[in-house]
Amino acid sequence: MYATTPLYQKLTDGSFPIIVSLARHDLDLAKAALDAGAYALKTHLNAYHRATGTTFGSFAEERPFFEELSKLGCPLLVMAGQETVPTAEEMDALHTLGFEGFNVYVDHLQPHLLQSKLRPMPALASTSTPEDVTKIAAIPGCIIEASIMPFERYRTAMTPADLQRYAQIVTAVDVPVIVPSQLSLTPDDALALRQAGIAAPLLGAIVTGDTPSSMSKAVGDLHKALASA
Repeated sequence: MYATTPLYQKLTDGSFPIIVSLARHDLDLAKAALDAGAYALKTHLNAYHRATGTTFGSFAEERPFFEELSKLGCPLLVMAGQETVPTAEEMDALHTLGFEGFNVYVDHLQPHLLQSKLRPMPALASTSTPEDVTKIAAIPGCIIEASIMPFERYRTAMTPADLQRYAQIVTAVDVPVIVPSQLSLTPDDALALRQAGIAAPLLGAIVTGDTPSSMSKAVGDLHKALASA
């Protein structure tokens, strides 16, 4: 049903591609991430982003940025929204622009989203149970985003118990699992996640900061660590 894209191939063959979630819709941030070694970019729609306090608008409002982003030629993913999500027509337009996957918390997963050509990346929440994990993994063709940290843990260090929780999710499912940087993930943490079977790190503002220079350093440091591992 979904295209086996180069990104999906990397998520399933152990390549551990770096995905960056943009703190705001800024082409210089996007270019800094790619220049430093990011493979794919994730953007946002219809959402308030807790880690940064940024509000992202509707598809109509954000489309001009997406059109510019699509010219960069990298794989694109989109956090599609919360209570409001794109219409079926807007999902088609996102696909035409080169987006290949969409992400929402499972509570916001409206049926028409699963009819689109964008591969689903349902997000677990801090309250998700093992039963929820199994249920989400049963969505055909999906990737799981393990957003399992409560807000009070944001920006704290990853612990062995956290790593074990991520590993348990990987063991419980047979679909790719990506880990967003709700914690202050270091290059060493990323290497440990790779060892645990995580498909990719999703670096957001907590790790990358919100300037091109901070983005370049964070992504570059991880890229070098992965290359030398």
